[in-house]
Amino acid sequence: MKKTITIATRESALALWQSNYVASIIEAKTEYKTQLLPMTTEGDQRLEVTLNKIGGKGLFLKELEQSMLAGHADIAVHSMKDVPANLPEDFQICAVFPRADESDAFVSNYHADLMSLPTGSVVGTSSLRRQAQVLALRQDLDVQPLRGNVNSRLQKLDDGQYAAIILASAGLIRLGFDERIKSRLVAPDWLPAVSQGAVGIECLNSNQELSAVLGELSDLQTWQCVRAERALNLKLDGSCSVAIGALANYHIDDTISLKAGVFSPDGTQVITARQQGYDPIELGEYVAMDLLSQGAKDILALGA
Repeated sequence: MKKTITIATRESALALWQSNYVASIIEAKTEYKTQLLPMTTEGDQRLEVTLNKIGGKGLFLKELEQSMLAGHADIAVHSMKDVPANLPEDFQICAVFPRADESDAFVSNYHADLMSLPTGSVVGTSSLRRQAQVLALRQDLDVQPLRGNVNSRLQKLDDGQYAAIILASAGLIRLGFDERIKSRLVAPDWLPAVSQGAVGIECLNSNQELSAVLGELSDLQTWQCVRAERALNLKLDGSCSVAIGALANYHIDDTISLKAGVFSPDGTQVITARQQGYDPIELGEYVAMDLLSQGAKDILALGA
């Protein structure tokens, strides 16, 4: 009889898609069966305020981690952009899967792109990073908070509450909303969230047998890029209460390039740094130190 892995997951449509995606890979490539344990997290419940005001994206993980500590679940599946740079000591990321579209999507019913919006248009986003980059490009726009799952955010746009909204392209694509993407906001002019587009597995450090098996499923190139971006974020003490964007790319010569930016919430201060190297941790820390030498600490303090 096959062993069964219980996967803790949030109950949103996107989280369930991600967990089913990971479950299908586990069942196809290991001797394990899987079952899902859907849960509602504090981050899902508290939609009245932005994440940076109530503790950050870690609120999406707490209940899932507690279920693993209690023995109710073996692993949790996350969008890696929601995983804090500094995990609790009992946990590790044991596998990361091939990265999807890492861009942000400009979604509007009447306008083709960000630069086409009329002056004063209301733009919705849940992210301080997106807010800062919108304002860095268009100080004349009115950026307003937007929380909820993908479907509810799209409904608010369709109800006329916003002229446009900014979402992750990967989430829209995974849920079959490709046609809602009017244009993509991409590097080098626009930077995504750390690890955006990647899906990963979190497990307990103590479960070494399981972490070793699941580690074999990891996509090496994506994992190296995610490690570089997360090392940068950790060095900068990043969270969703500050505006940090980063994107690493893996190259044919086995080097990794990393570009990152730090933004003031109002978009008036922007600093960037870029470097290429072989070791993802060293690379992330080097780029972070470059940003710090340019005054990143003072800019980040504005959003804290």
